[in-house]
Amino acid sequence: MFGRLQWYINYLTSDPLGFLLYVLYFSVTVLLSLILHEISHGYVAFRCGDPTAKWMGRLSLDPRKHLDPIGTICMVFLGFGWAKPVPVNPRNFHNYRRDDFLVSVAGICMNLSLFILCAALSVGINRLMWTDEFYQYLKSTSGNMLLALDPYQYSIAYRLEYGMVTTDMVSFMAHPWLQYVQRFLLMMGQINLSLAVFNLIPIPPLDGYHLVNDTILKGKLQLDRKKFQIAQIVLLVVCLSGALTSVLTWANETIYSAVLHLFLLMTGAA
Repeated sequence: MFGRLQWYINYLTSDPLGFLLYVLYFSVTVLLSLILHEISHGYVAFRCGDPTAKWMGRLSLDPRKHLDPIGTICMVFLGFGWAKPVPVNPRNFHNYRRDDFLVSVAGICMNLSLFILCAALSVGINRLMWTDEFYQYLKSTSGNMLLALDPYQYSIAYRLEYGMVTTDMVSFMAHPWLQYVQRFLLMMGQINLSLAVFNLIPIPPLDGYHLVNDTILKGKLQLDRKKFQIAQIVLLVVCLSGALTSVLTWANETIYSAVLHLFLLMTGAA
């Protein structure tokens, strides 16, 4: 948490305008990702027979309906977080265990779908953005095009994602304005992947708890309100302690790099 805060301070002091643009990109991607995650829960619940989320206005794009203050703060300072859980009344489900599973997995599926879509579009835009000379340079130095896209292992995409674009980099771009589109896609993909991975943790109120309970435990684990609140406190403490940061970061980096590399192979760029 403090490391990320220090990074924010250093970025702000060294490049105030760049930091403000980063905040704009980050805010838009976080809002869209969290809102679409929760809407998907509510919509699937509605299709499974429970109109509670619809009645309470949770099928709306209004951020005020979805954002959780603590979860949003964690998203900003830790890189992963959550929104307000969608209200669900399981008594309305057609088939309890099946529908509870479908509602729980809906948010993760939404985030993974957005991640894959953004990764694919990033690869597509990449071919249009750079000149042929840049491609030849990359092939002669690295042997593949992963250098231009992997935001975790290589500097070029990292600089694109965080707006740290130099004059030399711009000179290699056929269409420099596409860097802003790709920056959005890279950040949108990264955030959606982090949300999907984080929500797989089997601790309430995360989706992973319901997935494990519905599949492995066959619905045997039922928590009352007090135990549910205790579990939420445990999750918050674990998050703030940083105990999950290294594991989640490794998982996100590994999956992100693998998917990007796959798309690059499919397009013949790697």
